[in-house]
Amino acid sequence: MSSDISRRLARNAGIAMILAASAFLSACQVRPLYSENSGVVEKLSSVGFSDAASRVEQQVRNHLIFLASRGAGEAVNPQYHVQMRATSSVADTLLRQSGDTSRAGRVTVTVTYTLSAVADGHVIKAGSRQTTALVDFSEQEFAKQRAIRDAENRAADQAAEFVGADLAAALSR
Repeated sequence: MSSDISRRLARNAGIAMILAASAFLSACQVRPLYSENSGVVEKLSSVGFSDAASRVEQQVRNHLIFLASRGAGEAVNPQYHVQMRATSSVADTLLRQSGDTSRAGRVTVTVTYTLSAVADGHVIKAGSRQTTALVDFSEQEFAKQRAIRDAENRAADQAAEFVGADLAAALSR
């Protein structure tokens, strides 16, 4: 008799667990970030970006414009505005034993941004993103400078991807 009761209790507990899990999962509202019915694509295409003050900042700005407009270019009459600043720094990582020269380094790009509505100036989202790209230094100075520039471009594009995802998430709410 006790084994019959324990089977019923186990079965009822299993059914209760299944019902609780299905109720919990039905409350989840997972949807694609760029879904059509959320309106994010239209909102992103109406975002304007501040002018760039440096080459790295221009790289971030250009990539953000491409991401926001899906390649269509800048918004003519933006409803939202992103004020941003991007900085870049280079750090040596592998010093040679024979001298003070380095064989490799890191390029870090930091982007600080504020998304606001143009109509009333209300700040929707503010944040900062930082990315790092690794770089190998050549013996030749021109090759070294070009490698740093390429690393800055990679890091700037990656930072723009992060900022673009942040903007899309903020505008989807």
